[in-house]
Amino acid sequence: MRKKIPFTNLRKSLRQTVNLLKTQDQAFVLVTAVLIGIAGGYAAVGIQYAIKGFQLIFWQHEYSLDYIRQLPWWWKIAAPAVGGLIVGLIIQFVAKEAKGHGVPEVMEAILLRNGRIRPRVVIAKLFGSAIYIASGGSVGREGPVIQIGSAIGSSAGQLLGVNTNRMRTFVACGAAAGIAAAFNAPVAGALFAIEILLGDIAVLQFSPIVVASVSATVVSRHYLGDFPAFSVPHYEMISAWELLLYLGLGLLCGLVASGFIKVLYASEDLFDRFKYPDSLKGTIGGLLIGIIGVMAPEIFGVGYDSIDAALQSNMIWKLAFILVLVKILATSISLGSGGSGGIFAPSLFLGAATGAFFGGLAHLIFPTITANPGAYALVGMGGVVAATTHGPITAILIIFEMTNDYKTILPLMLTCIVATIIALRINKHSIYTLKLFRRGIDLQKGREVNVLKSIRVEDVYHKSIERIDESASFTEVVSRLYSSQHSCLHVLNQAGELTGVISMNEIRQTLADYNELKNLLIAADISNDVLVSTSQEDTLDDVMKAFGSYHLDEMPVLDENGDILGTVQKTDVIQTYNRLISLKDISNEISSGIKHARKKEAVHVVDNYFVKEIEVPDYFLGRRIGELDIRNEYKLEILLIFPTVDTSQAIQPDFNYMFTPGNHLLVFGNEKDILRLE
Repeated sequence: MRKKIPFTNLRKSLRQTVNLLKTQDQAFVLVTAVLIGIAGGYAAVGIQYAIKGFQLIFWQHEYSLDYIRQLPWWWKIAAPAVGGLIVGLIIQFVAKEAKGHGVPEVMEAILLRNGRIRPRVVIAKLFGSAIYIASGGSVGREGPVIQIGSAIGSSAGQLLGVNTNRMRTFVACGAAAGIAAAFNAPVAGALFAIEILLGDIAVLQFSPIVVASVSATVVSRHYLGDFPAFSVPHYEMISAWELLLYLGLGLLCGLVASGFIKVLYASEDLFDRFKYPDSLKGTIGGLLIGIIGVMAPEIFGVGYDSIDAALQSNMIWKLAFILVLVKILATSISLGSGGSGGIFAPSLFLGAATGAFFGGLAHLIFPTITANPGAYALVGMGGVVAATTHGPITAILIIFEMTNDYKTILPLMLTCIVATIIALRINKHSIYTLKLFRRGIDLQKGREVNVLKSIRVEDVYHKSIERIDESASFTEVVSRLYSSQHSCLHVLNQAGELTGVISMNEIRQTLADYNELKNLLIAADISNDVLVSTSQEDTLDDVMKAFGSYHLDEMPVLDENGDILGTVQKTDVIQTYNRLISLKDISNEISSGIKHARKKEAVHVVDNYFVKEIEVPDYFLGRRIGELDIRNEYKLEILLIFPTVDTSQAIQPDFNYMFTPGNHLLVFGNEKDILRLE
């Protein structure tokens, strides 16, 4: 008789296996990425089956445009209204995060909550979006799949107790898996997570994201087949002159995308003014969608039937123009009223309709040098996606993977880049980041590339400066440069005013003729009168950009009156950056095991440096971190801030953060400096 293994022993064995995998860093991450990818793939497959199942309930038949057109008008109004009511109740009572298109919520979780997303979001978003799309809501299924995949990745990270960096990577793995499985496009899925969610490319992050993307694609192909998302005929450019037309298409796509973003957020603002329950807002939104759908049923659901018609050149340009306007309105009402769904499919719809309109008109005017309107519809899809998301690389790769035809790549690249530039000129925020910006969240502050924005020049500049009189001889200039610890000399006139700078670059050419010139030249002759300076209030990010733009290694620091206070050197900025990144890594490691780090006694890190949690001093209350100059005054770094002693939710320190009663700080520094602050 086989002996039963107690559950506690099994749980202990699993824990030991996880801990063993954690010691093999890359192997642990890659194995977890595979599991997240598989789960994300099943989520993408599941939402498609769920949508089809709910469509049978709402419409009593397999969904198609021809069938919907035959239904009575009241049915077309009632179905979206009922769907809006149900989804409103899900948002109201199950998970607020299921509202809207989901990607901004994922970005916010990565930025402010160390990648933590509630596991219940998986179920709420899956059923909420499936019901809303099936009932006719004018939204897409890709955004929900991204949020569901991200929630799966976050749940895996929370279950395994990983640190912040890994948590964010796992969230990105889930998002990549969702996009890859939805479009059968593994490369585009990985690039979406890198380009749009994380914002930078690192090998350690890129590898697991690709693995998750491929794993999800394998799952979706097994259940849905290895087919592209759309049936795309073979296209090619008829004439090189068409590139000028595609440039014009890019301009139009940028304008359409910008209009879509403005109308969408205007709709959200309008519905936010009404202080009614989410269920009532959803019902009102559904009624409006139904009324629009009576006249234009093409706007119901993801709209893939209409996209296919545009790609097959079966949509006349006049209808395409009308559908662009109606789809913008319908999607804005759907999401503004609290519907659950994404903006990816609507963006593809708008792009296809914009391309069909532009291509149909172009083919009418220039029939001998233009392709069919379907070619412009295909490229237009990429253009609007690129302009709405500010992710041209992802857009190009999605369309390329859907067609597998290299001949479309030139017009596609041109249109996507032009569309993105136009959209950026109109609004620097994408359809995703604008939502965060309106909440007061600056996405850039959360990225390592901008970590120097939190440090001011006054924290690092040297009060010493190498001055030289403008009448000094060339011999003295050379001697001072070689003997000085500074990389340049600051030239002053008789009134003590700064008139120029001399670095090795200024004297390198003249050194070859030193014997002939040493008695002829003075400092004023060889100084560079292009003065680039900074102030104490500037950030090191500003300084580093100036160093790069003007090829400098050192810069004078001036006060309000133009008097010289000292200099800031490139090496100091680089050292500060490296130190901040190291401290950020330490804080990430600590935050992953926060229960163990939150002890009354100090935790030894290295040499005489410790980490300790302390209560915020009374002197700090009501003041911002930037005002207190903690780094210079106390020789300490604040790693994390806890709003209260009872919460385990940590906040990354920010230059503008204001201390409030009950805050607890996790500080890093010398033991005696920590005691002095306490």
